[in-house]
Amino acid sequence: MKNPLIYLCVVLITSSCNTKMDNSSEEEWIRLFNGKDLTGWDIKIAGFELNDNYNETFVVEDSMIRIQYVNYKTFNDAFGHMYYKTPFSHYKLRFDYRFIGEQLDGGASWNIRNSGIMLHAQSATSNEFDQGFPVSIELQLLGGLGTGERPTANVCTPGTAVVMADTINYNHCISSESKTYDGDQWVHVDATVIGGEDITFIVEGDTVLNFQSPQIGGGYISLKRAGRDWDNFGIIRDKENWINKAGTVLTEGFIALQAESHPIDFKNIELLNLCGCMDSKALNYKDYFVQNDPNSCLY
Repeated sequence: MKNPLIYLCVVLITSSCNTKMDNSSEEEWIRLFNGKDLTGWDIKIAGFELNDNYNETFVVEDSMIRIQYVNYKTFNDAFGHMYYKTPFSHYKLRFDYRFIGEQLDGGASWNIRNSGIMLHAQSATSNEFDQGFPVSIELQLLGGLGTGERPTANVCTPGTAVVMADTINYNHCISSESKTYDGDQWVHVDATVIGGEDITFIVEGDTVLNFQSPQIGGGYISLKRAGRDWDNFGIIRDKENWINKAGTVLTEGFIALQAESHPIDFKNIELLNLCGCMDSKALNYKDYFVQNDPNSCLY
């Protein structure tokens, strides 16, 4: 008579060898911020060299990235951005932010409780020395001023334009349908970016803005269309290069946190890459991928 315990072990081993564990729906979020330091990020502040964190503008405290101005006397147009090291094309981004304290002296009135996250941005290394803003799509973050409505998760377009209702919209900033968030409260934001096709902003679970075809053009690129020149925000020496690219759809780029004179905190910055192996036979196949990368497949 067979030993029932041995027989059971053989069955289990055989079963486990022949069965592929299905984790294709398990989301693998990437922590862009490790909660400890600024590893993986590049800093570019207008008027300063790459990775010169002037006056400790970007710091880490209590598992937060803090954009602060405690060491400044005046802002002096030191517009800054901190770029994650890796560009992405198709992804979901989620994070929490809050405005705190008072705006630094010298900041413009429109920058009170105003910041943002740049999407599909040019790299930190490609910014010119005095350049105030990267060519990018800005997920603009605004805090309430205590009276009136002031939605957040708007889209602003430094050197870019977007399509809404099948029409190219050259307005520099387009308001979302979000509510106003007054005070120093934390606000949760999600963005879904589908390459050069479609971008959606979500605030506290509510979809507040959607647009398509982010592209080079508009403000700072085409003066006649937007009434804005590069020289408004830094000296750009290669203007013709950008002008010649007008109409080029942005399909990928860098993610950057913005510093423009009002203190702001960020935490829980995570990304779900939607680009990957779409072969269901591969070990790293995920059913939520929307863009195929055959070279990434593992078997």
